[in-house]
Amino acid sequence: MIANVSPLVAELRARAAAGRPVTVGLAGAGQMGTDMVVQLARMPGLRLGAISELRAPSALNACTLAGHPEEKLVRTSSANAIDDAIRQDRIAITDDIKALAAANLIDVVIDATGNPNIGTLFALDAIAHGKHVVMLNVEADITIGRHLHAEAKKAGVVYTGAAGDEPAAALEIIGFAQSLGLEIVCAGKGKNNPLKFDAVPAEYEAEAKARNMNARMLVEFVDGSKTMIEMTAIANCTGLMPDVPGMHGPAATREQLADVLIPKSDGGVLSKKGCVDYSIGKGVAPGVFCIVGTDHSRVLERMIDLKVGKGPYFTIFRPYHLTSLEVPLSAARAVVHRQADMVPLEQPVAEAVTLAKRDLKAGETLGKIGETEYRAWAMTAAEARSSNGVPLGLAEGAKIVKPVKAGELLTYDNCVPDDSMIVTQIRKRLDQTDARFHTL
Repeated sequence: MIANVSPLVAELRARAAAGRPVTVGLAGAGQMGTDMVVQLARMPGLRLGAISELRAPSALNACTLAGHPEEKLVRTSSANAIDDAIRQDRIAITDDIKALAAANLIDVVIDATGNPNIGTLFALDAIAHGKHVVMLNVEADITIGRHLHAEAKKAGVVYTGAAGDEPAAALEIIGFAQSLGLEIVCAGKGKNNPLKFDAVPAEYEAEAKARNMNARMLVEFVDGSKTMIEMTAIANCTGLMPDVPGMHGPAATREQLADVLIPKSDGGVLSKKGCVDYSIGKGVAPGVFCIVGTDHSRVLERMIDLKVGKGPYFTIFRPYHLTSLEVPLSAARAVVHRQADMVPLEQPVAEAVTLAKRDLKAGETLGKIGETEYRAWAMTAAEARSSNGVPLGLAEGAKIVKPVKAGELLTYDNCVPDDSMIVTQIRKRLDQTDARFHTL
């Protein structure tokens, strides 16, 4: 075994040797959740304590795939039963997400549900029970993440976005560039799937099956929603903003990024510096990037000499993000170092609003993101307020009260979110506070 080059690995191995590994509770055993079950079994000093999943076979299959013997798995229905299973070095499987949040022997929870309302309820419960929260559910984070972060601070626990997802991966290189004193011009990602704004699940059943995915989830990526969501998340952690509604999304290759996602005055497409955007160009996906500049000739000379680019702007590039395989690192850092990888600003600068994919009739109730009715669209928070746009995280279960044409914005005038959901209630309070803030 090689020496521990990472202090975190050394600390985790020490915890494992002392018999007190970081114990993780996982909500959701879909594609991402299954990855994490497998990964947690291979990382020193971490262990899976329990999974909350409505489809018990999915959780059982994930554990079997990870190499856990069947006798180590136990079905439970209460927090006490989860704790008993952990004491016996077993993995608890429950359909009660509240029991998972309440179990005393869980150190940190990971939300991989992808549902804004369920994710909000789960995070609040976990925080109330003194648990750190890793939010892989970006849809919930961009909607009310700042509230969850504030609640976590009050409770003395960590709330963090998840390592491995593009927002956190982009934040890594943004932070690196900032630490060098470089100017941040633009940051973003390469879009991983061909862009088709009107994509619907029926068109992607075969591809989804071949990729072991849910077709609705695949469509959330294809129709651009996930990109809009992720760029909004980056914006609301950094203060970088979408330059135009929907962003530019140029077909810039990896080599062209520093010539395209720069100000128009320098030959690019941006109206200003300090933006988030994405590229559909070759060689960018599945990476993340940060376009930087410098105000000193010596730094410029050295960057060119080191073949970072030809200047005057340069691309700092991370050519991969390992999604769910990296997420356990956020859980480890939250427990061991009480460190968050990604937290939202107190005041958001961007919003992912909701656009109609097809004509919507009055009386329709909206389904889940990635289905046939709507998709996400990123814009500045000021633009979202002035257009009265409905945040994407409030779309599921909302009622259409006036006809909406395909491509039009869903607004609070033509669409009424479900007020029975906790995510809607919290967002309404946040918006009321924001309205007072912006009138000062």
